[in-house]
Amino acid sequence: MSVWDQLLGQEAVVAQLRRAAREDRPTHAWLFTGPPGSGRSNAALAFAAALLCEQQEPADRGCGHCHACRTVLASSHADLTHFVTENPQITIDEARELVVRAQDRPSVGRWRVMVIEDADRMVERTSNVMLKAIEEPPPNTIWLLCAPSPMDVLVTIRSRCRPATLKVPAVEDVAELLIRRHGVPRQRAQESARLAQSHVGIAKRLALYDDARTRRQEVVSMPLKLSGVPDAVRAADRLHKIAVEESQADAEARNESERKQLLVALGAPESGRVPPAIRGALNRLEADQKRRSRRIQTDTLDRFLIDLTTFYRDVLTLQLRTGSGLVNEHLAQQLRDHASNATPEQTLQRIDVISRTRDRIRTNVSAQLAFEAMAVSLL
Repeated sequence: MSVWDQLLGQEAVVAQLRRAAREDRPTHAWLFTGPPGSGRSNAALAFAAALLCEQQEPADRGCGHCHACRTVLASSHADLTHFVTENPQITIDEARELVVRAQDRPSVGRWRVMVIEDADRMVERTSNVMLKAIEEPPPNTIWLLCAPSPMDVLVTIRSRCRPATLKVPAVEDVAELLIRRHGVPRQRAQESARLAQSHVGIAKRLALYDDARTRRQEVVSMPLKLSGVPDAVRAADRLHKIAVEESQADAEARNESERKQLLVALGAPESGRVPPAIRGALNRLEADQKRRSRRIQTDTLDRFLIDLTTFYRDVLTLQLRTGSGLVNEHLAQQLRDHASNATPEQTLQRIDVISRTRDRIRTNVSAQLAFEAMAVSLL
């Protein structure tokens, strides 16, 4: 099984990356773009594995079974830097550290490969820190940046990267992956892939965890509960509460583990008062953890809004009689009733409301108030 087998429905990109991996001097900077769930980071890691593969024949690179391929896919190869920020934005300090790492010579392979997920989270100042390193990297360094679209990356960065554009895989391909890799029953795999709109990560979660399916059902059923302003406010508060609880549960265990590890690394006493010299490091850790918690919460709310959009997408499909399949087939009758009581123009306005709310929660506005305003606008 080669590293390319995990890239579902991406034949054109796979062919492009295979050719590049065979070259003696591949392009020094790449930008992987595609909709959520298209597999941007998977494609970048597969390409990194092919670049560092131990096979002597160029045509065999990306074999998937040599030590280099396996360690790259596990993000543990000595010549790979796989960076994923846990902050709402990539900070200048993080960018500077990446620039320093990019100057290192490869230790065991032919290349030093820098995989940067969420490159769209770089503000202009941060992009300028990395610009020179991406424009003129050391001879053996290759940058692989990932972002939803080219427009999400500063033009000065984008213009220096070779594009690799991915598409959303077919529902059938995602379902087959769930069946083959995770042993999911076919009907559940197909349903999960459809509900996730072919997003592999979300489809996996829906297929394997009943609580994830329950939460999604509560989100997409929200429009059916909106009979007045009080109902709208209650429904919005409920969704916000779920997101907060989910982000807190995800963060609490990690936070305590990280705190203990830091105290051990700094030689803090097992009990008693923390020395002032160590208090500063703890404060910085707690600040990073708070930023990470906010990002998890924002990402959870954004996922809720994407799920909510599928309800109105299905309503619009019925109103326009496009013949496209429904994402939420289990709500078919409720969707038909909703479609008959509204116009396509009203449905489009509601989709716009959700889209604006997605933009707002990424800023400093209160997510709870943004959700309440959205819910009232959906009446």
